[in-house]
This record gives sequence, C-alpha cells and structure tokens, in this order.
Amino acid sequence: MDVDVEGVIKEGEGQELEFKRSLAERKEILETISAFANSNGGRIFIGIEENKDGSVKEIVGIKIRGREIENMSNDIKQNTDSVVYPSIEVKEIEGKPVLVVEVKESPLKPVFVKIGGIPVAFKRVGKTNQKMDANELRRVISEGREFLWDSQVCEEASLDDIDEEKVKWFLRKAKYERNFDVDPETPVDEALERLELMKEEQLTNAAVLLFGKKPQRFFLKAKTRCARFKGTEPLEFIDMKVFGGNVIDQRDDALGFVKEHIKLHAKIVGTERKEDWEYPIEAVREAISNAICHRDYEISSNVQIRIFDDRLEVWGCGPLPKPLRVEDLKRKHPSVLRNDLIGSCFFLIKFIEEWGTGTNRIINECLNHGLPEPLFELIAENLVVTFRKYKITEDVLKELNERQKKAIDFLKERGMITNKDLQKLCPGVTRETLRKDLKAMIGKKIITKKGRKRGVYYELI
Repeated sequence: MDVDVEGVIKEGEGQELEFKRSLAERKEILETISAFANSNGGRIFIGIEENKDGSVKEIVGIKIRGREIENMSNDIKQNTDSVVYPSIEVKEIEGKPVLVVEVKESPLKPVFVKIGGIPVAFKRVGKTNQKMDANELRRVISEGREFLWDSQVCEEASLDDIDEEKVKWFLRKAKYERNFDVDPETPVDEALERLELMKEEQLTNAAVLLFGKKPQRFFLKAKTRCARFKGTEPLEFIDMKVFGGNVIDQRDDALGFVKEHIKLHAKIVGTERKEDWEYPIEAVREAISNAICHRDYEISSNVQIRIFDDRLEVWGCGPLPKPLRVEDLKRKHPSVLRNDLIGSCFFLIKFIEEWGTGTNRIINECLNHGLPEPLFELIAENLVVTFRKYKITEDVLKELNERQKKAIDFLKERGMITNKDLQKLCPGVTRETLRKDLKAMIGKKIITKKGRKRGVYYELI
C-alpha cells in the first residue's frame, strides 16, 4: 500500500479519505467502509484527529495491542455484506503509528454494514457518509447485476483450461432439452461467447466451473462432499467421497452416491413389478442441483450430502439469495438466482427450471411418496434441505389399535390431523377415547402436537 503521507496531511478529508482519532469510533469506521465500498474506494487513517473542516488537527497515533489488527479485519468481514476484505497496515506519521485501512470499490453492490444488528448501506458524498434510501438501493442492485460473482473474469484461466468434449456434450443436450440452436461442433470460444460465459475475450468464473478440466485449481472449495453415516448422528462414517471436477459432473456424481446408499424397494402393482427408492429420487436430484447452482462460491466450504438412518440432508453454501426467506420456499415465490450464468446453463440442460417452482416440486414429490414434508432450514447461515422418514416401524404398528392406524394413514396422505378429522374417521367413538389414542401416540413419539386451543393439530414426527 503506497501512502503519500505529506499529500494526505495537506489534502484533508474528502471523497476518498477519512480521518478517525481512535478505534473506539467503530460505528463510524464501519459506515465509512460501506460508503467507500459502494463508491470509488478510499482510505481511513485511524490515529488522526481532524478539524471541523476536515483538515488535520493533530497526529495522535494509536496503540496496537496483540491481535488488534487481525480482530479488526475479522470484525469488518463479519459485519459487511457483501463481505469487504480491507488492506490494513500501520504507517508512521510524524513519529507516531497510524492505522491505514484501504477499502476498494466492491464489485458486488450494495455493501451493507450491521449497525445495532440492522443492515444499512451508505454512500460517499464529499467528505460525508450518507445512508442510501430505498430508491438508491434498487438502482444500485439493478446496476450491479453485471457484477455477480459468476460473471467475473477468472484472471488466470485460459481456453486451454476448458474441456472441449464437455462443451460439445452440453450443446448436444441443450439442443435436445431446450432446442438451443448452437451447433455442437462450434469452436469452443464461439460457443462460450454465445452462452455469455466470456467477458472481453476472457473466461468467466462460471465458464471454469461448468466446463473446466480442473476447476479446483482456481476454486479449491468448489467440491461436493458426500457421506453415509452410521446411525443418526454425524460421528462415524460408513462411506465418504469428495467429488471435484466441473459442477455438472458433481451433480451426477452426488446423485450416484445417494443411490448407492439408499434402499430400492420393489412391490407388485397388479401384474407389474414396481421399484421405488427410499426417498423420491427426483426430489433429491432437484435439491442437489439447487445446492450446486445457487451456492455462494466465495464461501470457504463445500456442498454436502449427509445420509443417516432416519434422514437425508442436502447442505448448500450460504443463505438464500435476497429477498427470499426460508418460509417463502413452501409457497409460490419468484426465481432468484445467486449465479445467473450457472443457472442459465443448468436451465438449458433441464437441471433446473427458472420459475421458482423447484422447492414446491420437492415438497409434492415427498408427499406423493408417502413421506413428510422436507425441512427447509438455515443452519449456521447455510440452507439445509432435510428429507425425513416416518419413524413408524412394523413393531410400532403392531402396538397400535385400528383407530390409531387410521390416523396414521390419514396423516401420511394429508400431512396433519385434527381431533375433528379423527372423529369423522372413527364414528361412534367417544372424544375421550380418541383423545387418549392421540396422547398415547405422542407418548410413543409417533406424532407431535401443534397449535393452540381450537387450532390444535397433529403431525407425524
């Protein structure tokens, strides 16, 4: 970091320069970082007291104790979204240590900072930080679409890093699935241009992830990790594999791993033999596709598939793209892509649909398969989809009376049951008897009670 100290002292505060007396001004420092990142970048000098007009009043210096710089860097990363990675150095000015924080313009705007737990975005106007209003945020977000991570240039990659055969395979499949009109024999660079996977004759991050010979050379964590655990806790492995390569192959490899470790049941329907997977395979495929397509590739973690005795979990990387919330996934919602280019290519080969219907299909597939609704949860800031089995074994069924078995059949079909539903299923049976039936099923941990008073209902665990 080159700092013209004399120039800084003479220049005073301005569009790209801010003075702070000490690290105690944390809130103001974070606001300035957001403002610089949303503008043209800038530097913050900590250890300089300014006059009201922004000129230097006094070089006071600061004391750096232990891991203070590292802690400050982590504080900035944890409280900015999109994450800001500042350059922080100690410079000597007039014989006193001054902390210089350099912030570059962010390619992913707007950059929010958490002020009192609430995310706020700022812009730089002259030597002041001003909070962005709703209209400005909408404009910045709209303008920033071209700066999405997967559309950024992968500086070190060249066409030699692209798997030509994979590109041809993709074009053939896209032609078959969506009638995408690009000849599979089209030169690689031209094909990638048509797919908008090149920028100023350079490969984008998306191009490398989709068609790279060794994408992990550039993006080490762009892998899918699969494990079959013994029992119901992630403690002991039965099998574990980590899949690298391009993200198209990762999706197929992960699904193959799932098929190796879940049961395939066979039954006779009429005169035909019908085979069903333990979990609806189309729903699992959809969840894996979504996790790989929508993951935050800047996060240092892997997509994970975890298989247990009682459930299957698909872990993505990062939360839902804004403005989606977890509760939106169970109802109609728009399609919001974190990675536009990867999403567009996945759409062309029918790995996903761009209608925001994927999670609804997952839910319906599970219900049609006789399973409970899958869980959609944010765990440690990662979206996790959990496919569950009913915890009803043949031994448990033997302990139930006919009324309770009717209740379970109803629950499998409808997903929930009320006292009134059970009364209709068992005409002539007293309410007290049915109440005892339900209470016994709760005690056996077959069902759980939800709601209050007149809104009480029951679900399978």
